[in-house]
Amino acid sequence: MYRRAYVLLIGVAALMGVLAVVVSVSIGQKVVDPEGFLGPSWLRLPLLVFGALLLDMLPRTLWLSKMHPKKMWPIVVERWHSHWNRERLTLVVMGLVCFYITYVSYRNLKSALPTVLGVDYKFDRPLHLLDQAIFLGHEPAVVLHSLLGTGLAAHFLSLIYLWFLPMVPLVLTAWLIWSKNLSYGYWFATSQCLAWSLGTASYYLLPTLGPGFEYPWLYNNLDNTGASNLMEALSYGRVKVYWGGLDGAVQSVAGFASLHCAITLLVALMAQYTIRVRWLHWLLWINFGITLVATLYFGWHYIADDVAGIAIAVISFYVGGLASGQKFDRHGLASHPTTTTSQVPVDRD
Repeated sequence: MYRRAYVLLIGVAALMGVLAVVVSVSIGQKVVDPEGFLGPSWLRLPLLVFGALLLDMLPRTLWLSKMHPKKMWPIVVERWHSHWNRERLTLVVMGLVCFYITYVSYRNLKSALPTVLGVDYKFDRPLHLLDQAIFLGHEPAVVLHSLLGTGLAAHFLSLIYLWFLPMVPLVLTAWLIWSKNLSYGYWFATSQCLAWSLGTASYYLLPTLGPGFEYPWLYNNLDNTGASNLMEALSYGRVKVYWGGLDGAVQSVAGFASLHCAITLLVALMAQYTIRVRWLHWLLWINFGITLVATLYFGWHYIADDVAGIAIAVISFYVGGLASGQKFDRHGLASHPTTTTSQVPVDRD
């Protein structure tokens, strides 16, 4: 007996898509396709696939052919037949399309949050008081600004924080195309969709703006950085969408939970469990740690937001692993795949 590894993947994407359409229609808004760093999503997806295909083919072909033109085409053909088989193409197309649907739905559901629940959120203050209690009466942002400074550190943290934007589609594409075990690609794609979906649910369960939007005076001493400029742009965008009547745009302000923490932790966990390159493990764990600090430093999130983001990452990672045929040991500190394809064996009754 078999069950398809992508049943959960398709199910999550379909549910998110239906919710986005239903919510948008019910509040009289259009479903918007937000633009990314490579342009609209419909263009970004084929560009990512083509770019990854080129990155996979070109260096390998040039190296193995030793720059002899006549030897290049046979190398390309061999790679296409050995690596880009039907299973691989199914994984790449399925993973990217489901992620695209999930992410666009996430952006629209996030944008609809103030219309559905009202703009007067009531949970910023209790989460802010919790932050102060954890820091013994001090503001986390003020403590971090004093420890790290507000000059060079601000620009470095901003760079790491903004790296998240291109990182998300790039690492997903890399896992889908270069994972030697196809189940790892399904694992990552499914976990990604789960994380964005759970993050969307958390916005509606505990709606907040975030400390940088609710208490902006705590962050006025920061240098002019990309992260600060982004926060200002999102604040103005929210005003224009809901009070200025700006059509065909989305607002992107929501605090709880931190998907920056969730996704960067998810990437680190995937690397730890599926890749043997130790320096890459360290790099991605450090990226997660710095991103977590940056969320507090710039006021994107409260501490509770980051804790919830960590929980989302762990849940998505584990459930996605089970769905894609990974077997975890008793303590969950190691795993091994039970399949190399899209078919996941299940125990018979």
